[in-house]
This record gives sequence, C-alpha cells and structure tokens, in this order.
Amino acid sequence: MRRWLILALGTGAQTAACVFVYGLPYMSDELRHDSSLSLSQVGLVVACPTAGLVLALVAWGALADRIGERIVITAGLAATAALLALGTQVNGLVPLGLLFALSGAAGASVYAASGRLVMGWFSAKERGLAMGIRQTSTPLGMGVAALCIPALSQSFGVQGPGVFCAALCALFALLVGTLTVNPPQAKATSDTKPEEQSGTPYRNPSLWRIHGASALLCVPQFTASAFALVFLVDIRGYGAVAAGQLLALAQVLGALSRVVAGRWSDRVASRVRPMRQLAYATAAVLALTALGAVWPSPASDALLIIACGVTASTNGLAFTAVAELAGRSWSGRAMGVQNTGQNLAASLTPPLLGVLISAAGYATGFGLAAVIAGIAALAVPVPRIGRKAEASAEPEQGAMSMT
Repeated sequence: MRRWLILALGTGAQTAACVFVYGLPYMSDELRHDSSLSLSQVGLVVACPTAGLVLALVAWGALADRIGERIVITAGLAATAALLALGTQVNGLVPLGLLFALSGAAGASVYAASGRLVMGWFSAKERGLAMGIRQTSTPLGMGVAALCIPALSQSFGVQGPGVFCAALCALFALLVGTLTVNPPQAKATSDTKPEEQSGTPYRNPSLWRIHGASALLCVPQFTASAFALVFLVDIRGYGAVAAGQLLALAQVLGALSRVVAGRWSDRVASRVRPMRQLAYATAAVLALTALGAVWPSPASDALLIIACGVTASTNGLAFTAVAELAGRSWSGRAMGVQNTGQNLAASLTPPLLGVLISAAGYATGFGLAAVIAGIAALAVPVPRIGRKAEASAEPEQGAMSMT
C-alpha cells in the first residue's frame, strides 16, 4: 500500500505545481488592473514560470539522482510556496516576472523528481499504469486552475490565487516530506546495463529518439488543445461557456487516455510499441480533424474532442520508457531532459501554429500537426527483445534494449 500512497502524493505534488503554472493566464485581467501591466507585459509575466521551469529541470534531476527524491520535492515545493507568498506583496513587471520565474524554477523539482520517485517503487508489470496515473497531474492541475483561479481572482484580486497556490504547494511539501520514502537503492547485478555501470545512458541512441519523438508529439497535442476553443467559437458558432464545457470533457479524455495507455503497456510489456501505435492514431485523427475543418459539422466537433484526448495519450509512455532506459542512477537527469524538450515544444507550438492558422486556415494547421505526428511515430525506436525479457526488468535495471 505504501507505493500507492507515494504515487498519490507524487501526482498531487505535480498537480499543485501545475495549478500555479497553468493558472496564471486566468489572472490576466487582475494582473492588468492590480499591477498596472499592459497586455503585452501580462503575456511576459505569464511566460515566466515556464521559462524558469525549463531552465531548472535538468539541474533538479541531477540533484535527485544524487541525494534522492523526497528532499528534492519537499525543498522545491517549500521554496515555491515561499516565493508565491512573496509574490502577493509586490507589483510591477520586473518584480513579478522575477518571482514567478523563480517559482517556476523551484516547482521544476516536482517534474524531475516525483516521476523518478514513482518509478522506483513500481515493478515493470505495474510501472506503465503507475506513470500513466502520475501523468494525469497536468490535466488535473489545469482543471483545478480553471475552476478555482478565476473565482479567486474576481473575489480577492491577484492575492487570492497567489495565497491559494502557495498554500497548496506548502501542503504537499509537508505531506511529501513526512509521508514519502525514497525507493530502495538499486544493487548492481549482472543484468545491469553497461551504461549504468560505466557512465551515461545517452550512448544509447534509443533514448535520444524517445526524447525527440515525444517532443514532436507535443506539437499535435498543443495544436489541438490551444486552438480547439477558438475553432469551436469562431467556426462552429459555440458560446465560450459551451465550448469550455466540451474542452473540459477533452481534459477528462486526455487523463483517461494516459492511464489506459499505461496499463496497455504493462500488459504487452513494452512502452514503445503502444507509443508508436498511438502516434499513428494521433496522425490519423488529426488528418480527419483537418478534413472536418474544411467541411465543418457536428462530426468536426467530435473529432476535435477525440483529438484532444488521443494526443495526450503517449505522455506517460514516453516518461516510463525514458526512465527505464536511463536506469535509476540517471533517471532524474533523463526526466529533466525529457521535460525540457516537451516544454520547449509546448511553448513554441501555439505562437508558430497560430501564425500558420491565421495565414492558411485551421485545416492546414491540423494537417501539419498530423504530418508531425506521423514523423514522430517513425522516430519511436522498435524494441529488440521479447516480451518475457522485457517484462522481467526491474526499476533499477532498465526495461528494454531498442534500436
């Protein structure tokens, strides 16, 4: 039962961090009025947590590899809580931007270490399901932010969401610090990968291919999620509230797809085979969505919601594969690299695809995302070893050899 508690705490810890990162856009009006910021300045402030997150991920992962996950998560969340509390007392572009960037950098500890913590407590037969559950933290965080941040902002201004997010991070810092235990240290065996014994696992090209494929798969994911609401409102004539309700359903589908994909990978004893198949499915669904944008209809709406769910399905598989290939001694750094690539792709996709869609239409944007998903599917490495050997790998040994 302990490992399931640790899974719940790891999921909750990243959910708390996600509420802050994804909740800032819901505070835009209050930031403009309470802090006297222009719209462009608000855009810069909103981007600061992600910038801090990306810059700090690998460093936090390296620290988790050295001193363990529990201290890293606890210290990072406690620092995030303190910085957010301080942020409720300042105004202006530079002070807010600096504090939010530092808060994002502190919160990066959870992204790098909580997945590593979960990976260490689950065997290969449960690891996919566990990481799939753990990766629901992003849609959960987005959902909590959508429900709570606007209401708190309207009632209490910028201070309300700041205090709420600080309290949430402080609560999980306390829970993780008191209730979690680092996984048992791995013992070297004759089956341990040579990279773990002699140095970096990045001698294995499969690790780079998974990093690249999962970064590419962020393009269709964030194309669908970023432009779904605008498509429904502008092209299909939905009201903003009705469109938001449909997209809430899409977030639920996205969370469920990660859990189902993880369980599927446990049953077939492979992360990369389901990842490749789901990448092809993503390409197919987005190609149909592009056709639906040419001839808008109720079917277009359904395809768009399905696309939002399917495009999120590979995230947990990629993280599990990366951690297994890297091994326990490198998994923190490898997850840091994985998160860095995904966050960079996620940050660049909306502005770049926005320019393309403005110039050439939704069908072109969705079509390009489908092509990129197909390229990502080809980039996913193919497992060399059989099901039995792959299934028997333990957390610290790495699960598969791929090409």
